[in-house]
Amino acid sequence: MPVYSIIKKSELEGALRIDAEYYQPEYLDITKKLRNNKFFRKFSEITNGGNYGVLPDSVDYIADDSSEEFIYLIRGIDMRGLCINEDDLIKVPKKYFNPKAGTREGDLLFLVKGATIDSEDSVAITPKLPNIAIFNGSVYRSKLKSNILPEYAYLFMRTKYFYEQKRRMVSNIGIEYNSQSEIKNYDFFVPPIDFQTEIKQNVRETFRLLDESKSFYSQAEQMLLKELELEGFEVENDLVSIVKFSEVKRVGRIDAEYFQPKYEKIISRIKQTKHSLLGDLVSIKKGIEIGAEQYQENGKVFIRVSSLSKQGIIDKDQKYLSDELYQKLKVNFEPKIGEILLTKDATPGIAYVLQEKIEGIISSGVLRLKLKQEIEAGYLTLFINSILGQMQSERDAGGSIIAHWKPEQIKSLVVPILPKQTQQQIAKLVQKVHQFRQKAKELLEQAKQKVESSIEES
Repeated sequence: MPVYSIIKKSELEGALRIDAEYYQPEYLDITKKLRNNKFFRKFSEITNGGNYGVLPDSVDYIADDSSEEFIYLIRGIDMRGLCINEDDLIKVPKKYFNPKAGTREGDLLFLVKGATIDSEDSVAITPKLPNIAIFNGSVYRSKLKSNILPEYAYLFMRTKYFYEQKRRMVSNIGIEYNSQSEIKNYDFFVPPIDFQTEIKQNVRETFRLLDESKSFYSQAEQMLLKELELEGFEVENDLVSIVKFSEVKRVGRIDAEYFQPKYEKIISRIKQTKHSLLGDLVSIKKGIEIGAEQYQENGKVFIRVSSLSKQGIIDKDQKYLSDELYQKLKVNFEPKIGEILLTKDATPGIAYVLQEKIEGIISSGVLRLKLKQEIEAGYLTLFINSILGQMQSERDAGGSIIAHWKPEQIKSLVVPILPKQTQQQIAKLVQKVHQFRQKAKELLEQAKQKVESSIEES
């Protein structure tokens, strides 16, 4: 059945857009509900301006956490999920600091350029960071007036009433970008301050739960390192490494990066304890590539590398497939509860234990690990995500422009087998991480529904 909208000539908004996609019924409905509301405001009315960030043309990344000469760079990719992912922020030389793009705790940031600008996850509030931060050119920082609370604005911008506006702006123009004039013209819902305060409390409780989950994860990592007597371990980049030709021939690599002494130090330390190869602990099944022509706007989830994080499956530029294709593929490619999902391409080494049933298919860049020996899945996942697992994947997958961690290399990952009781303690902490993140997600969803209901009722 065809879908159409009847638009008056006076409603063509200065004829800046006359394409049919811009006037789809769902977009017109969003506009009508906001603009007919007594709490309707233009974004320009609730801000004192704002600005895009900066992106250095050439950046020398700094990996030394002890250095005081770096600043953090917040990118669009760091805004996936409920908040800014502090663990993945890159560090750039302090000389790149630009006051115009300097951000402080509590600043409201949102994505204005890139494939996911129309996602509900494209907005964040700057957390308290241990160092100065700037944001790049794909991110916009708004300076809110006193009549709107940052936490409320953050929540509203995660509702369909905001991200559908962004989706409308980028449709059919080939450029996923919001201009300054488009940003000023966003429609906003600004309720009384007592309602905003209620939402603020929900948002802050969400962030508290997320902080608790990070604390549990840190405890689990510290327990692992303590058991291996690696507390305070620091990566040192030695300039020289002497390697036998027989070793070069065995691994089939001649690049210097692979033979850095830091990798051998880690593996040697793990081998001093009871250990095993990952291939002896799990069976591995690879996903499938279905082709971009099979992607749909909704349907069953297609889990790609970009969909996976240490905390779970995230809605980042999510792709879907038809029920017909899903039914055809699910027997061989649908992950099960308790299996570990592991990325092998692009950003290899991200592991997550599936906590709940999901109707979806994994892509060829994701592996399903099924335990075939008695080992705690939560413990094994934490190890793979830890510096000890990441350095092994970094060594194996390096040496090319796009990282690929081959299944035979993954099977050779050296895993320490700690006492069962210790594994269980670590697994319980990992479980708490997921529980608290789930509570945070549910609380934020309730607050979002509260705002959307208020718009529809008022």
